[in-house]
Amino acid sequence: MREPGLSRRRLLGGVLAGGAATVLGGCSTRGDAPRTASGDPWRQFAGTTLNFISENTAPTAAIAADLGPFAELTGIRVNIVTLELSALVQKVALDLASGQAQYQVIYADPYQVLAPYSKGLADLRELADDPALPGSADDFADFVPVQLDASGRFGHDGKVFALPYDCPTMIWHYRRDLFEKHRARMADDLGFDPMPTDATTWEQYLAIARWFNDRTEDVRYGTGHQAKQHDSLMCDFSNVLWAHGGDYFGNGTEIGRIGAVDPGPCRLGDERAVEAAEFYRKLLAVADPASRTWEWNDLGAAFRAGRIAMCPNWHEFAADNESVLPGRVGYARLPAGPVRSANHYGGCGIGISANTLPNERGAAWLFVNWATSKEVQLRNLRSSAGGGTPTRGSVYALPEVEAAERRPSAMPNMLAADAVRQAWQPENAGLRPKIPMWNECDTAIYTQLSRMLAGDAGPAESMREAARRFDQITARGWVAAR
Repeated sequence: MREPGLSRRRLLGGVLAGGAATVLGGCSTRGDAPRTASGDPWRQFAGTTLNFISENTAPTAAIAADLGPFAELTGIRVNIVTLELSALVQKVALDLASGQAQYQVIYADPYQVLAPYSKGLADLRELADDPALPGSADDFADFVPVQLDASGRFGHDGKVFALPYDCPTMIWHYRRDLFEKHRARMADDLGFDPMPTDATTWEQYLAIARWFNDRTEDVRYGTGHQAKQHDSLMCDFSNVLWAHGGDYFGNGTEIGRIGAVDPGPCRLGDERAVEAAEFYRKLLAVADPASRTWEWNDLGAAFRAGRIAMCPNWHEFAADNESVLPGRVGYARLPAGPVRSANHYGGCGIGISANTLPNERGAAWLFVNWATSKEVQLRNLRSSAGGGTPTRGSVYALPEVEAAERRPSAMPNMLAADAVRQAWQPENAGLRPKIPMWNECDTAIYTQLSRMLAGDAGPAESMREAARRFDQITARGWVAAR
């Protein structure tokens, strides 16, 4: 997640092919890709052209700027189409319904592509274990487990529809220089050490925010949030919901990792969810008032501008933080609530359209395999065009990557690595429901939260109304799926 120009939800538009703009033609009947006998399994589809449709993410920006090595390795040309997520979802849905594959490789958002359209995606295990193709499904074990499940699976049949490609995760960003400057005075006033640890609670976070509001002029506010009436508000609130022991549905962890068509009754009206909403309203009451107009990019900009002392935000803003506030920002796992710490995972995978013909599918597998490989993830980390954070455990074990976790760092996103490693532990991972109707449910929850923050409804009323809407939406989706 990079900005400006490379934020996760900002429209870039256009089609990139090794850095050059191209225009794709409309769908038309075409033959399969060429395949030639070759002693090199990477060269058997030389001459093929693939189209990869992606949201504008940091890994895609880095890969688009460095496609030469893949072309040299395979002889395959790749056009990269980048769109805002909602436009991407529309194009993917139409393409899958067409029975053809204008886009052979697909950025498969777990909630808006994978869950509703998993039947339109190829099972990557079959390609990985094809003896004629490079790779093995055993290699999937190198991906961070929670990411492989959340980004790649839908259902209990063991199929893998996408490989983890990006992994933005919400963690605690804080002005380490200000915390160190005021540490002794804050500890005396608050009765606890303010430096973030595994024992820090959300109530303590609230107290720290109030202290910055009242006791120093170094920043205007102690905390800021991405609380615009937008997907960002759901993301921000969910950390607090899960930390309080609430969830969107029963068995929420399983639904977040594996997915479900029928998730059962919504649990937002339960006591713990209402308690979470009450706390969230209290937290936003002391936050920068502009928070209600901010999504993640706005929040990141406010933090870097020195307006706020801390915030929960996506970890891949670390590189931007370091460019503006070098050496002055720290990162930690999010605070714990009454039940646990929960850190919202927002990653996505890349998959292959099931409409692809056999040779075309093999060529697409070569790209997916290459784009998520250890070597390419390392190059992405080094990239000046974007980069991203690795989704493979083996990359984190490389000496130069381990060294980058400390300043001065040539890979500044790695400065958040310790925090995200904790966040990706199963007990700390926050996973929204992976259900076909999630997009409508998302709108329902952030609409009700916005009403609550505006004072138009209380926490209990907002949560009950959100639960009622969820049940209407998922019931309709369940009937349609049958």
